[in-house]
Amino acid sequence: MTDLAPVRRALLSVSDKTGLIEFGKALAARGIELLSTGGTAKALREAGLDVTDVAEITGFPEMMDGRVKTLHPAVHGGLLALRDNAEHKAAMETHGIGGIDLLVVNLYPFEATVAAGADYDDCIENIDIGGPAMIRAAAKNHAFVNVVVDVEDYATVLSELDANDGATKYAFRQKLALTAYARTAAYDAAVSGWMANALNDPAPRRRAFAGGEGTTLRYGENPHQQAVFYKDGSARPGVATAKQHQGKELSYNNINDTDAAFELISEFAPEAGPACAIIKHANPCGVATGATLAQAYSRAFDCDRTSAFGGIIALNQPLDGETAEAITGILTEVVIAPGADAAAKEIFAGKKNLRLLTTEGLADPTSSGNAVRQVAGGWLVQDRDNGRVGPDDLKIVTKRAPTGDELRDLLFAWTVAKHVKSNAIVYAKNAATVGIGAGQMSRVDSSTIAALKAQRMAEEIGVSETPAKGSVVASDAFFPFPDGLLAAAKAGATAVIQPGGAMRDDQVIDAANEAGLAMVFTGQRHFRH
Repeated sequence: MTDLAPVRRALLSVSDKTGLIEFGKALAARGIELLSTGGTAKALREAGLDVTDVAEITGFPEMMDGRVKTLHPAVHGGLLALRDNAEHKAAMETHGIGGIDLLVVNLYPFEATVAAGADYDDCIENIDIGGPAMIRAAAKNHAFVNVVVDVEDYATVLSELDANDGATKYAFRQKLALTAYARTAAYDAAVSGWMANALNDPAPRRRAFAGGEGTTLRYGENPHQQAVFYKDGSARPGVATAKQHQGKELSYNNINDTDAAFELISEFAPEAGPACAIIKHANPCGVATGATLAQAYSRAFDCDRTSAFGGIIALNQPLDGETAEAITGILTEVVIAPGADAAAKEIFAGKKNLRLLTTEGLADPTSSGNAVRQVAGGWLVQDRDNGRVGPDDLKIVTKRAPTGDELRDLLFAWTVAKHVKSNAIVYAKNAATVGIGAGQMSRVDSSTIAALKAQRMAEEIGVSETPAKGSVVASDAFFPFPDGLLAAAKAGATAVIQPGGAMRDDQVIDAANEAGLAMVFTGQRHFRH
């Protein structure tokens, strides 16, 4: 093997024909012979290029609706032959096999077919066979062969050829091979993942996950960590699909926190009224509804003004000028919303480091999907937490039933608690959080911290009485002892929502009755680690 490998013959067979004609013309202008198949050959020929059909070199026509066209020794021999191996060269001469120095293939649009909601048979028909086989062959033989699977690499290949008098360097071919293997791996992951869902198999023996469009970030959670953001190709609205209008590039922590903020705000349907969530370190520090978006932001901000500094803001309706003006009052890292009007964009333009993302919609909080987390030696895979409860799902377990206002706030607090790190305690009043306790090892500690935050809120907004008085409390999991519930009662809460199911439920219920609390059980838990 030599470092430089000349490119004399190329095989092009692409589903996505973006840039095909220009690339084909550029290769031909450099004296490279073009081979092709089916629609790709037709497009190149119609553009006035000389193209040899693969059928001419295999001696077999395309057959079986195009399923069989490149699976032949004349193709795979040309891709796999070691050019410096005497036996391989002899076999090529004996059987009339010409070397293929450049393979350009992008695969049948399987992922797009699935995303479009096609039926089972259509999805099966869009599983590419010959394409991955050729890509893998060419990538294996990267000592001599270049393999291109992405349109964005066309220009790079031409630059490499020009820099090396029609040849490419080994390091360049290695990089192309890496990209190629990652593409076939991602393709197979998409197929196997789709089939697992199609067969309703929640626990297949093997599971593959893949990401594309990798973006290198400045660093990870900390400056000494490297990080890359990969997209999974799904159409779910969120940080991966959002349009960034301004501001510096998103960091690892920005992406993580913005995702948490947007998933939370997506729980609040726009038609039900404006809502705002402010996130810090993947936990909400304030969530509220309001008559206007600006009011919702103001109420969310008032919950914890200290923690909101440098936070992430998510809105369930398009950002307007009034709300944008209010947001610029403090340092904010990211604002994400379904849209933004011209006035809002103009106001934000003066804050060059503030990132504005728009998503053209909210995520569906009831949709299915997987949540994946890596641990040492493997991955944990579970369904996305799409659980929700309504008034009819609640079981009143105390002597006193919640009032209408309490019930509204209980459901609001429960929705927020779903997105707070466990152990989670959320105090809410008038459809706004007034105290949040997150990520504690003890539920009673979370209750105490949330009450302390409510007291600090009173001091920050200049009122004499803690807003926890007259509030309701949500707990993401059951109270194992009455102490956490009693801490909430002491802070002034009047009603509680929790899953129930503890061994000491009777003791907790008795404590609630004695304190005059109304309490409802959901029968559903929302741990979030």
